[in-house]
Amino acid sequence: MISLNVNGERRKVDAAPDMPLLWVLRDHLGLNDIRFGCGQSLCGACTVLVDGAPMRACSTPVGEVAGRKITTQQGLDGPVGKALKAAWIELDVAQCGYCQGGQLLSAAALLRQTPRPSDADIDTAMTGNLCRCGTYGRIRAAIHLAARRLGGAS
Repeated sequence: MISLNVNGERRKVDAAPDMPLLWVLRDHLGLNDIRFGCGQSLCGACTVLVDGAPMRACSTPVGEVAGRKITTQQGLDGPVGKALKAAWIELDVAQCGYCQGGQLLSAAALLRQTPRPSDADIDTAMTGNLCRCGTYGRIRAAIHLAARRLGGAS
């Protein structure tokens, strides 16, 4: 049994330590807000936060994150999470929505580390989160809007 802290809740799973975290979250814990994209850590659809840092769940063995704090889109809350979700809705960021969980989690990690990000900060932080619909301009604008609402002068 592997003990996980997912979205603030302690969970135990009977999984091999080398099983990808993505499949443990989806198949063992029923958290379907994490998406499978490429399976090679290239697209960012499977991004979760581990101890506040973005991590690709498709290539992270569950044994490596035992006991660490894992956050999925469902667990994204607090001022940063609320500001981002509100900005995403207000600016109609999502089209198909497939990548948005990973986008939001990467954006949350950025704003927690850099409250007033520049365009270059956003581009760097969001690299590796691909959007098939090409909403990158709206993603950047939503991050700036959330930063302003949180008190940053972005």
